[in-house]
Amino acid sequence: QVQVVESGGGLVQAGGSLRLSCAASGRTFSIYRMAWFRQAPGKEREFVAVISWSGNRPYYTDSVKGRFTISRDNAKDTVYLQMNSLKPEDTAVYYCAATDSGGYYNTERTYAYWGQGTQVTVSS
Repeated sequence: QVQVVESGGGLVQAGGSLRLSCAASGRTFSIYRMAWFRQAPGKEREFVAVISWSGNRPYYTDSVKGRFTISRDNAKDTVYLQMNSLKPEDTAVYYCAATDSGGYYNTERTYAYWGQGTQVTVSS
């Protein structure tokens, strides 16, 4: 089993920045990749970014490319999401997810382990 806990959400003005953290615990040696998803009010949860535990290139959804950066610190079993140039449409609950197997990286069903989510609100 793997547990993941997000932190770092909050309220920020448009154009501002936030950094989310996701700390993993438990059988972290089994983690294959970790990702961020988000869910805005009234919308389905959507993929944001993913990074493998071994160092392969990250992937992003088009709407955040050039603004968000996903990174990891294997020594701390932590993944980060640096969010710059935030827009009101980035407002959502952000979820961290982990998987110990392969599968489509941008699909929810790929990930067995989920955090409780952290709220990000961007004011205009």
